[in-house]
Amino acid sequence: MPNPNIIVHYLEDSRAQRIVWLLEELDLPYTLKEYNRTPDGKSPPELFEIHPLGKSPVIADGEIVLAESGAIIEYIIQKHGKGKVSVPESGWLDNLYFCNYVEGSFQELLVRRRVFESIASNYPAADQPLAKRIAEDLDAKLVVAELERHAKFIEAHLEKTKGSWVAGGSHPTSADYLLFFSLEILINRAPEFVGTRVREYVTNVQTRQAYKRAVEKLSHYAYIVPN
Repeated sequence: MPNPNIIVHYLEDSRAQRIVWLLEELDLPYTLKEYNRTPDGKSPPELFEIHPLGKSPVIADGEIVLAESGAIIEYIIQKHGKGKVSVPESGWLDNLYFCNYVEGSFQELLVRRRVFESIASNYPAADQPLAKRIAEDLDAKLVVAELERHAKFIEAHLEKTKGSWVAGGSHPTSADYLLFFSLEILINRAPEFVGTRVREYVTNVQTRQAYKRAVEKLSHYAYIVPN
């Protein structure tokens, strides 16, 4: 099979970071096309020309155009992974579960917190103090307890794998490529809930050469966790 000619359409500070890291780990050639967010934090019109939903990540591989982090990661691993991202039999179920858990349960809470944090800025200056108090109240009622519960759940799993990868093997699998970005967000937005194993896990990834190469190729990435 000839080398792929994958184009990664990368919206700044988005889940597309997952795809760049994966491609660097697999040492696959790719072209990175970066897009800046609009002043209100949304996708620019150019991304809607690539995919009708204007989402990122989205890749093009020949005639194939594919969106959604999970789908892209599985596609690249299955079509171009050459067996480098094999899942150990003992961790197969964990890998399956966390691939679905990250976007189905965990990431939504982080997005909800981000929405509440940004509510006040959408109001006139005179109304922002009240809007901020309302947003903080909503965050306390709808996010805090759930986010703490999920952070403890992930910490407990990483304790079980002794700070190793989600599936417990010697290398990252699809679950890691999905979960890691969300843990970077967690550390940035809710550091009070972050345990020792989560921090060790994030440090382990950020010291990998493939991850460093991925970040170096991005014009902007806001979620680097200080050592």
